[in-house]
Amino acid sequence: MALEVNGKTYETDEEGYLLNLSEWDEDIAKVLAESEKVEMSENHWEVVNFLREYYNDYQIAPAVRVLTKAIGKKLGAEKGNSKYLYELFPYGPAKQACKIAGLPKPTGCI
Repeated sequence: MALEVNGKTYETDEEGYLLNLSEWDEDIAKVLAESEKVEMSENHWEVVNFLREYYNDYQIAPAVRVLTKAIGKKLGAEKGNSKYLYELFPYGPAKQACKIAGLPKPTGCI
């Protein structure tokens, strides 16, 4: 599969995850978010940018439990809980947010 954004083609897998992580930018993130029916707010960007930092540090996209715990440590308990993250990313905070962040599908996600 491929997406075209601003005249540039981005290759994705069959589920819509970017194949080349280095091609990610905010423009492709907005298109991916739109395809996921997510209207990006400052809180969404905070999670997406956190995920990109996490991936740079550990070379892995975290599963939802790890994501929740890590966000709680960095951004506070009010953001490090499943309820908050599911409000932002209703189809799965790890899976949906990782897709928008240009990261691979987290291990263990269906």
